[in-house]
Amino acid sequence: MVEVRFEDVLAARERFDDESVVRETPVESNRSLSGMADATVFLKMEHLQRTGSFKTRGAYNKLVQVAEEGTVDRVVAASAGNHAQGVALAATKTGLESTIVMPKNAPQAKVNATRSYGGDVELHGNDFQEAMAHAKTLTEAENVGFVHAYDDPDIVAGQGTLGLEIHEALPEVDTVIVPIGGGGMIGGIATALAGLDPEIRVVGVQADSAATVPESLDKGFPQGIDDPTTIADGIATGGISELTFEIIREHVDEVVTVTDDQIAQSTLVLLERAKQLVEGAGAASVAALLSPDLDVSGETVVPVLGGGNIDISMLQTVLEHALTDRDQLLRLRVRIADQPGKMEEISGVISDLGANIRTVRHDRAVGDLRVGEAYLVFQVVTSGREHAREVLDAIESRGYDATRVD
Repeated sequence: MVEVRFEDVLAARERFDDESVVRETPVESNRSLSGMADATVFLKMEHLQRTGSFKTRGAYNKLVQVAEEGTVDRVVAASAGNHAQGVALAATKTGLESTIVMPKNAPQAKVNATRSYGGDVELHGNDFQEAMAHAKTLTEAENVGFVHAYDDPDIVAGQGTLGLEIHEALPEVDTVIVPIGGGGMIGGIATALAGLDPEIRVVGVQADSAATVPESLDKGFPQGIDDPTTIADGIATGGISELTFEIIREHVDEVVTVTDDQIAQSTLVLLERAKQLVEGAGAASVAALLSPDLDVSGETVVPVLGGGNIDISMLQTVLEHALTDRDQLLRLRVRIADQPGKMEEISGVISDLGANIRTVRHDRAVGDLRVGEAYLVFQVVTSGREHAREVLDAIESRGYDATRVD
């Protein structure tokens, strides 16, 4: 079986001769996350790459060599978004044409960015696997090559340059936390760190609704999921390859899973405490850092923020979800006698407590209401759980039946 060696990662970095394609990204400490995790936390800010993700590393390492061989004029790739941008930019910089097949539901921001880097985009299928199947048919033409997102030693070696940078910036690191989709990034980082210091713990993280690695490790060979669904679309590949599976089995110490709720909360925490905007796949490493399932107490830890290409509509969804979970966005249903002045009275109670009403509506056609009754449904912005409880108690103290609506 083809392997990825430490020497391949070193060779990949030597090919990174153009900072407009791949640059070394910062490793920055974060006091707030350190306090939350009872550890010394440094963030690897890979979302600050030009394309907004780590994918350019592997793509450029691959395509520099393809261009030198001179046997291919055009490359084809399948991607949910980040690999698409990396391949498009790397192909343009190395003088190759590129066609990128993306699922029909790919975030529009990623589609637009891929086109801006010079890639021809075809939208096909409802998920990554369908896009992949179509992309493979396009390679039947002459002088066309395929660039896999993770099942390629050159791609994995290119992503491994992240591990070199982490170790050089922070040789005392104890644990590195890496999101896993197809396994290319963690495979490369784990290979690099194994060559530099095998004592460094490498922890992988997957969204629980798209997790394939834990079962793969249990069964001894790669397992897939037909319909992975998560807000972390960048790691919803539905499976890993034989190549990345073997690297994970050999060099990755632990794999944890996190929920979409945890990923949403971590996206908000990164905005608030690190002033960094990342996509769900990028926030997954911080979700693992803050998870009770991972013990990093007293360690020096580096979560890798792998991507920052979040669609604005998805950002709104993620933030509303996270704020609702904190009770900073509260939905209340209040049973009233359907008479003039009731909305004004209850709105006054909410206003007097310094909460802000975002929306309000009447519900009258509800089966459990008696004739002459209605529900007022408020969406209220509060400062947090204690403030939300005060609002609820104040409404109930006026004699109203008020319940929280999830």
